[in-house]
Amino acid sequence: MNDMTKLTAKDFATDQEVRWCPGCGDYAILKAVQRTMPDLGADPSRTVFISGIGCSSRFPYYMETYGFHTIHGRAPAIATGVKLANPDLDVWIITGDGDALSIGGNHTMHLLRRNLDCQILLFNNEIYGLTKGQYSPTSRVGTRSPSTPFGSVDRPVRPCAYALGSGARFVARAIDVSKYLPDVLKAAHAHKGAAFVEIFQNCIVYNDDVFAPFTAKENSGRQLWLKAGEPMLFDNGSKGLTLDREALNLKVVEVADGDWQSAGVIVHDPANKAVAHMLIDMPIGSFPMALGVIYDDPRPTFESAVLAQNEEAAAGKNADLQALVSKGQTWEVEKEPRKA
Repeated sequence: MNDMTKLTAKDFATDQEVRWCPGCGDYAILKAVQRTMPDLGADPSRTVFISGIGCSSRFPYYMETYGFHTIHGRAPAIATGVKLANPDLDVWIITGDGDALSIGGNHTMHLLRRNLDCQILLFNNEIYGLTKGQYSPTSRVGTRSPSTPFGSVDRPVRPCAYALGSGARFVARAIDVSKYLPDVLKAAHAHKGAAFVEIFQNCIVYNDDVFAPFTAKENSGRQLWLKAGEPMLFDNGSKGLTLDREALNLKVVEVADGDWQSAGVIVHDPANKAVAHMLIDMPIGSFPMALGVIYDDPRPTFESAVLAQNEEAAAGKNADLQALVSKGQTWEVEKEPRKA
């Protein structure tokens, strides 16, 4: 790519027909990613999107970059191989709540704890959409579906809690149609290491409006968009979060005349892991939904450690494949003469 060329969103869109259900939140996420790529200075020839199986996993077909549509739950494993083979590539993983947290839960966990330098976008619609609406690992208790006709009795996985517990150093949340989604994507890309982003994505066919309690226009006041160094305010600044130091948890306080300091509203520190846990675990209803970058505390990446180890092991040695193959005990099998 010519360094002087200014790319646009169209440069990251393929000629493939985008095929999701009309009204699906995946369309909004796709557009947000395509619009964000030029702002990141992304080079299509050095960018790769890797997906597993599910509605979201059609994503690589629609990005004018390299792409790999893999098998169910194994996108993290493939991404690890890609990044180790070519650390200069910008790797994005596209997955869903079923793909990443059910059959792929093991792979996702190890990618996060290893801290591979990549972006993981988990589309969470709390349902299996591609296979016609069965309940998923994130479905709420009582969810009725073809596989749970009397209502699910499972306690759901909370993706961000799972990520934080797996050792993720960057955890964020966003909404498919939110104008702030590109900002979250940029923050994830700027993080050196595994950046985990849960995106609330509406499945209009099998789980429509499941997130309406905080995504609907009339409920937008229940969204708490976090920004580093800024007070945790929501509902047009009329409410905020403070730390109850005796109970060691968060609580909602009223804010009068914009005086958040007097109300005791705390300022967001993305490196505070204890508060990040509290933000993720806030129950919807009595608390707002924490969105934006919840936790961001970088550490050395997996591939950088592997490459450094390989360089140290190879220092002062000459690569000789034949010598390596012949090393140790060897023998030669001679062909017996053919009998008359």
